[in-house]
Amino acid sequence: MTDSLLIEIIGFGIVAIASFQIAGYLRKFNLPLITGLIITGIFAGSSILNFIPKASLNELRFLNDIALAIIAFSAGSELYLKEMRSRIKSIQWMTFAQVSLIFILSSVLIYWVSGHINFIKEEPPLTRLAISLLFGSIFVARSPSSALAIISEMRASGPFTKTAVGVTVLIDVIVITLFTICFAIAKAIIHETPIDFTFTWVLFLEILFSALIGIGVGKVLNLPFSFKSHRYVKGALLLLIGYGVYLLANFVRTESLELIGHEFSLEPLLICIIGSFLLTNNSRHRIEFSVVLKKISPIVYIVFFTLTGASLSIEVFLTVVGVAFLFFGFRIVSLFVASFLGVVLAKDSAQYRYIAWMPHVTQAGVALGLTTLVAKAFPSWGIQFEAVIIAIVVINQLVGPPLFKWAIARVKESHLRHATPAFDGVKDAYIFGLESQSIALARQLKASRWQSKIISINRQDAIAKEADIEIVSIPEISLDEIQKLEMERADAIVCMLSDEENYSIAEMVYEHIGTKEVIIRINDRKNMEQFHKLGNLIIDPSTAMVSLLDHFVRSPNATSLLLGMDKSQDTLDIEIATRDIHGMTLRDLRLPTDVIILSVKRKGQMIISHGYTRLRLKDIVTMVGSPKSLEEVRAKFSGY
Repeated sequence: MTDSLLIEIIGFGIVAIASFQIAGYLRKFNLPLITGLIITGIFAGSSILNFIPKASLNELRFLNDIALAIIAFSAGSELYLKEMRSRIKSIQWMTFAQVSLIFILSSVLIYWVSGHINFIKEEPPLTRLAISLLFGSIFVARSPSSALAIISEMRASGPFTKTAVGVTVLIDVIVITLFTICFAIAKAIIHETPIDFTFTWVLFLEILFSALIGIGVGKVLNLPFSFKSHRYVKGALLLLIGYGVYLLANFVRTESLELIGHEFSLEPLLICIIGSFLLTNNSRHRIEFSVVLKKISPIVYIVFFTLTGASLSIEVFLTVVGVAFLFFGFRIVSLFVASFLGVVLAKDSAQYRYIAWMPHVTQAGVALGLTTLVAKAFPSWGIQFEAVIIAIVVINQLVGPPLFKWAIARVKESHLRHATPAFDGVKDAYIFGLESQSIALARQLKASRWQSKIISINRQDAIAKEADIEIVSIPEISLDEIQKLEMERADAIVCMLSDEENYSIAEMVYEHIGTKEVIIRINDRKNMEQFHKLGNLIIDPSTAMVSLLDHFVRSPNATSLLLGMDKSQDTLDIEIATRDIHGMTLRDLRLPTDVIILSVKRKGQMIISHGYTRLRLKDIVTMVGSPKSLEEVRAKFSGY
């Protein structure tokens, strides 16, 4: 590595860090991270600030190759066939309809208007056809990572969501093969190479050898996971394997030109995606491979999208914005027609016909990765081509996610948290499970002025067993039974059943009731993560006693206070509900002399409080003091 290259890498590293920070800030304005990285790259490029000169872009091309390999690995890792079995028929028909119709319709529409597009209207008809085919193939590409992020955010599940994910992932694999064919045809047309039997045979061999090498790469990808090492070490090895694929492809291309007078072009993206697909479906390292990719992907995306923006001329970008909007419209029309036909062919629900296109608008890494190959191969019009695709990807990133979210909500497959019910002035606790601990808890809460209700499951004999506690028996855990309990009034829900029953209740509360405080007594620590995702508070009996003893040893006074062992002192969480308190600083509060503030929690985050901290509505203030004084403060702060 030369000194100049090292300086350029360090310089770009500083720009990339700044790009990530700026893109993160732009997310406050609802701009996608990818858009922020591209915008920052444009400003850092030669057309504005010149932090990354054109000469440096050529030197840093190897970073682009590494990033493209990881993008291909990520696309292949999402294609896990076992997860598609339940919707395989719908996925097959939808994929067939979208790949064929989007490619054909987009290519035809673009060729139809190509005579009026400034940067290609002077080209011969066959060249315009080649450009149209390249646009059409890239329009097929999707963004699995964006789709999965939306599904995770909305906790979506159901036939519509499964089909959308399966189609998105499968198409990203197919589109690379489609692009490889179109790219070869475009080069043949533009370089005036005859498209005959020899051309077809060579193209077939290129794809065949790429697939065979991909199988070998699948074996090689297992090696980093065959021994114990840190995940970042394994990530570095994946980067080396990906870059090695590009070095091999360049070597074969150069040597074949010298030996046989013809470039034999292996397709690195196809090699990487096949290798990743094979590891994902035929290896016990699938989960770890996916985890490592998720660890290194953010860094790779920062590098790739910042470089993509830096390579773009702002002058060129502004001249093709109108074309980008036109072509975006062509893609949406093609997507709608293809998705409508796919639903009909798969015989899916009629309600999907007009919304099946919405999950597939977003594009990202694969589309931009293929575009960089076109820009590099055809410099006369490739820069404008790249600018158009980048603009379309930015539009897709802005429009696609809201459309997908709306479609998920439309088919009622969203499982977002229900809005928290307004406080009715009475503290209500619902306790699931009838046993000695639940009865003791109900009595203790009653002593603290809570209205407690114990819900027993299928135990009719439980009713009226405890005269001083309300006990309700329900035949089963179902949404109908839960709704009959009028749990909208609940300020806290305690689950003391099996983990399966607890999770069923917690999920129904999350989606249909919205109570914030859901306390779970778990039976197996392996199930802790699923409750954490719902924002539940978890108590593990196997460690609770040890933790309690530990706190008694290290902080006996505070622990005694927490457990209510000192009858003259108590703790209380109070939610700020009166506007008279809103905006006041802690030092200006008129509190009883025996009450002190321990902490302030705002929007789920604990804040470091001091005398000048201003309280806001909905803040949770934790206080300690005598029971009588705490009740006075509760009435003043909460308004009841």
